Amino acid sequence: MNEKEPRVIAEAELKIRSKGQVTIPREIQDALHVKEGDRLRLTVDDYGDARLEGLVVIPADQRWYWTPEWQAGEREADEQIAAGEGRVFHSAEEMFETLERENPLP
Repeated sequence: MNEKEPRVIAEAELKIRSKGQVTIPREIQDALHVKEGDRLRLTVDDYGDARLEGLVVIPADQRWYWTPEWQAGEREADEQIAAGEGRVFHSAEEMFETLERENPLP
């Protein structure tokens, strides 16, 4: 398998200040999709290479949406929509009436 190297979309040199603080340039913040108050994760491997990731806190009652199974269904739906499959309903009532008409209960 021939894996492509990731494309660099932003790069910056940072200077560590006296208390170990750094300022993350706007270009890097934009590339990470983070803003003031967001959390970040910095990992360093045994080669000394660092990876900085923006973190998102997901409320517990919305965790289900981000499960691999649900996300697979979202991707499948996106593909079906892109292929022009499916129907558009202009209200929930119209959708339920159609479902009931096409799939009557025994």
